[in-house]
Amino acid sequence: MGGVSELSGLPFLKGHGTENDFVILPDHDGRLELGAAQVAAVCDRRAGIGGDGVLRVVRSAADPAAVAMAEAAEWFMDYRNSDGSIAEMCGNGVRVFARYLVHAGLAKPGAFAVATRAGVRQVRIAEDAADGTPGEVTVDMGVARLPGPDGIEVAVGDRRWPATNVNMGNPHAVAFVADLAHAGNLFDAPAVSPAGAYPEGVNVEFVVDRGPRHVAMRVHERGSGETRSCGTGTCAVAVATARRDGIDPAVTGEAVSYTVDVPGGRIVLEEFPDGRVEMTGPAVIVAEGTIA
Repeated sequence: MGGVSELSGLPFLKGHGTENDFVILPDHDGRLELGAAQVAAVCDRRAGIGGDGVLRVVRSAADPAAVAMAEAAEWFMDYRNSDGSIAEMCGNGVRVFARYLVHAGLAKPGAFAVATRAGVRQVRIAEDAADGTPGEVTVDMGVARLPGPDGIEVAVGDRRWPATNVNMGNPHAVAFVADLAHAGNLFDAPAVSPAGAYPEGVNVEFVVDRGPRHVAMRVHERGSGETRSCGTGTCAVAVATARRDGIDPAVTGEAVSYTVDVPGGRIVLEEFPDGRVEMTGPAVIVAEGTIA
C-alpha cells in the first residue's frame, strides 16, 4: 500500500445491518495504511464517529491480502473490529459493504461477489421497494463447520452452560440459556473452557427459544464487546439450533430455515444439504461525510 497514514480529510460513510454499525472508508486503490489505533479512534462512540467496526473498501487487486481473489471478486472487504484488530469475516458487515457498492455505483442490484479474509462471498441485493425501502441483502456465508471438541463450556458469573463450537470462517461458541439476561452485560468476554480451545478468541452467543424454528440471541463479539447483531453469529446459532433439534440437511437432503432475532432486528438463515448457509437481512447507509 502507498503511504496515506492520516485519516484527516478522508471521506467516510456510516451504515448498519440490524443495528450492527460500521464506519465505511472508501480506499479503492489501496493507498490507506490503516492502523489499529486509527480504527479504535474512529469507532469511539464519544470521541470518534462510532461503530462496531470499520469496513475498508479496496479493489482486491490493490491489496496483498486479497489479490489472489481478484479474478473472482473485484472488491475486498478489509474488516477491522472496533478495537483495531483484524477479523476474518463479518456477516452484517458484508451486507453493509454490498449496500455501499450499490450506493456508490460500483455494483448494481442483483448478484455479485465480495472478497473477504474468509474467502469469496456471493451476495444478492433485491431492488428497493416502491416506497424507497432498501431491498434486503442475501449473502452466501459459506459452509458451516462444527469442528468440536465436545465439552466446551461458557460461564458468566456463577452460571455455566455447555456450548457448541461452530466455525463460519470465524469461531463461535453457542450456548442455549433459559433467559438472555443471564448473559450479563457482555462488555467483558465470557469465560470459555477448556483453556486454549480458542487461541485467537471467540464470539459467544447466548440463545433462547421463541417458537418453532425461531430463536433470539445476544452476542459478545470478539474485539467489540456486545453488539446489536452479529451476522456470522446468527448463522452459527441457526446451525447449532438445527443440530440441537435433530436436523441436519446433509442427512435429510432438504434445506432448513431458522429465524433469529437479535437486539437490532431479525435475520433469516437457510442451511442447505451441502453445508452452505445463506443469510438474509437489511442493510442501510445512514450518513456520509468527511473526517475532520
